[in-house]
Amino acid sequence: MKLVIGNKNYSSWSLRPWLLLRQIGIGFEEIQVSLRTEGLSERLRQYSPSGKVPVLLDRGLTIWDSLAICEYVSEQYLSGKGWPQDPGQRAEARSVSAEMHSGFTALRSEMPMNCRARRTVNISDAARRDIDRIEQIWSTCLDKNSGEGPWLFGGFSIADCMYAPVVLRFVTYGIHTSELNRNYLNTVAGNKHLLEWLAAAKTETEILAVNETGSDIAV
Repeated sequence: MKLVIGNKNYSSWSLRPWLLLRQIGIGFEEIQVSLRTEGLSERLRQYSPSGKVPVLLDRGLTIWDSLAICEYVSEQYLSGKGWPQDPGQRAEARSVSAEMHSGFTALRSEMPMNCRARRTVNISDAARRDIDRIEQIWSTCLDKNSGEGPWLFGGFSIADCMYAPVVLRFVTYGIHTSELNRNYLNTVAGNKHLLEWLAAAKTETEILAVNETGSDIAV
């Protein structure tokens, strides 16, 4: 099994399946591709017709798109346990994951993932609505499932992988959350595998100017 990813400092889409594979302990070969603009499509199309990361290469198959990869891993290697086993929880987990996958465009645009940085940005009304909606999703899931564990649906699931890049964005840009959501944010941010990702991101030296938004916070 091979997982093709982009720069760890910047590639939010790559983080999601990477985190799932690391959390469940499935071994894989990591292939990292620079996301610098020059020749990017050519570099990526050698792995996938989409010309994007992440890409999973397994058993002669090529699977692209972060959510599709997570679904494949859950079905092929976890007997579906990448999602909650309760049908109602599973439906909700898929719903909030799909919402993350296809939405929150203002937040993505104005607060690009940049693990190494600590920045302030001017947040538009649209981005604030995205943040408020994420706060609502987290608090609703955590309220309903708090007795089963610290993750959105009690136990770790694909839903947590989908929101992990948001956690890193909130840390980078100093977004304040409710106490309940802060506990969840700390659970994700303190995960040993996410810390492994962050440690690797901090050693990267490539700069992608489009992701270097905002003003540095003095520390």
